[in-house]
Amino acid sequence: MKNMYPLLQTIDTPDDLRRLNRSQLEPLAHELRAFLLESVAKTGGHLSSNLGTVELTVALHYVLNTPYDRIVWDVGHQTYPHKILTGRRERMHSLRQLGGLSGFPRRDESEFDTFGTAHSSTSISAALGMALASRLKGEDRHAIAVIGDGAMTAGMAFEALNNAGVADCNLLVILNDNDMSISPPVGALNRHLAKLLSGQFYAAAKNASKTVLKGAPPLWELAKRFEESAKGMVKPITLFEKFGFNYVGPIDGHDVDTLVSVLENIKQLKGPQFLHVVTKKGQGYKMAEADPVAYHGPGKFDPAVGLAKASGQAKITFTEVFGNWLCDMAATDSRLVGITPAMREGSGMVEFEKLFPKRFFDVGIAEQHAVTFAAGLACEGLKPVVAIYSTFLQRAYDQLVHDVALQNLPVVFALDRAGLVGADGATHAGAYDIPFMRCIPNMSVACPSDENECRQLLSTAYAQEGPVAVRYPRGVGAGVAVSRALDTLPLGKGEIRRTGKKVALLAFGTLLHPALQVAEVLDATVVNMRWAKPLDTELLLQIAAEHEALVTLEDGCIMGGAGSAVLEALAQAGLAKPVLQLGLPDRFIEHGDPVKLMAMLGLDAQGIEASVRARFCAIYPAN
Repeated sequence: MKNMYPLLQTIDTPDDLRRLNRSQLEPLAHELRAFLLESVAKTGGHLSSNLGTVELTVALHYVLNTPYDRIVWDVGHQTYPHKILTGRRERMHSLRQLGGLSGFPRRDESEFDTFGTAHSSTSISAALGMALASRLKGEDRHAIAVIGDGAMTAGMAFEALNNAGVADCNLLVILNDNDMSISPPVGALNRHLAKLLSGQFYAAAKNASKTVLKGAPPLWELAKRFEESAKGMVKPITLFEKFGFNYVGPIDGHDVDTLVSVLENIKQLKGPQFLHVVTKKGQGYKMAEADPVAYHGPGKFDPAVGLAKASGQAKITFTEVFGNWLCDMAATDSRLVGITPAMREGSGMVEFEKLFPKRFFDVGIAEQHAVTFAAGLACEGLKPVVAIYSTFLQRAYDQLVHDVALQNLPVVFALDRAGLVGADGATHAGAYDIPFMRCIPNMSVACPSDENECRQLLSTAYAQEGPVAVRYPRGVGAGVAVSRALDTLPLGKGEIRRTGKKVALLAFGTLLHPALQVAEVLDATVVNMRWAKPLDTELLLQIAAEHEALVTLEDGCIMGGAGSAVLEALAQAGLAKPVLQLGLPDRFIEHGDPVKLMAMLGLDAQGIEASVRARFCAIYPAN
């Protein structure tokens, strides 16, 4: 470390950084970028975005008195340089691993992480709250929101700008404009911001006009007035100044000396400030620069070689099952349209866009809009399929209730990343979708147990005349072969997969497979319930009548989940039956290897067996 990173190894806190000469900041940035690449290559994690924020991070901590001054990082997957400079350099080897550093800012991890983030477009609201709190408390501190151009497509960012522009506080919003969210950014606003190359022309023309026209004051005043109305055509200044911000930029986000100078100047200004910084995702690593999407969140790799292509017959992921189904169903029905809120790659829609470009809609990071947009399409006789992560559907809950379910519109929600998501941790876990959906009238919720059943239930959902969500986990399943047919399954009907004695295991989703393993040991019945709503009450009551006890299994939260639906149905039928509910406990689950996490939670075969034996010891007495 000492020989490879002579400057970086001296930086344990931003105080150490601020003791450097400005001439040392550029070499430090080079070391920081090299260390970041080496570190992420060993652990996996977000790479492109972090390579792009190196100089900006150095400049912010050099100029600001952090952590007294507050920095809020939007989305948060661009904060690895921030973590390295704030005392966590030696722990980067544990990034996104069980018990290790989070891949996002966390308040309980460091005092420098002033606000926990992982979902987009929250930074301006949070920083505004901090700025106004400082004013109310009589504190002279700065609040800074660092937001990407992709996150600026979300309505929440503009709600905050609208509020902040009239607030009496010192707030700095930094637009980190790399013309690249996770998927390529979309929309009219992004096209406006993408005109940045004209910024250099604009600056040069403006300086030249000062020289030429200042000798003729009337012409100079006329030119200034014309500039105010015309400059918005080549720069986004008008847009943000209309919100009440003083706009500065655009400036080169990889010129650390310029960044320091500009930030020092802005520190002296009062009121809401907006700094437009232009950066490049993957900066300094040619492979990531060439393909920032592929290097957005890679696993472990050799930096000298880059990402190796997978070889052999790997198991198909649930995301791939959805992507293939979407293309196949679209080929048979011209009414099908696909919608994603800026997660084209993550949701498996790349091929669909290629095959059906006019029927593919990436609405940007705007989950609320995505759902209501789907409702509008459905009103006109189209069949919208909204591909969205479970954790992101939370952001559109009112639209799900008010705009889709209340009107009973036929919208299919393909909920990727249901259950635990491994290294991304609690912020991205799809733990709450069953409870928050099954309480909504007209909503149906399917829980496929394997890859082929996922395809079948997607077809089933598509065939309905009301809203249906199909929830499936990240990654691969049991390795079940997937048919290319578009067969459907009965709505709200489960199946008995194994007939045993005394205890019945009712599985919702992929926990069917460990349940089958346990059942062989305990000679228990196993039911693949398939639907959290409508619940197969007929099958449930039959099983309840034939067994002494029931066990419900789900990879979502227990409170209000599928197990609760079972209890409600039994109570409605007037049946008193012992029920053990197994699922995610009432706490946020940390990041880590999913297999290890499920074992820790007692949701692997061994844990399920132990829980069943402990609860029903009269049925399974100890040897």
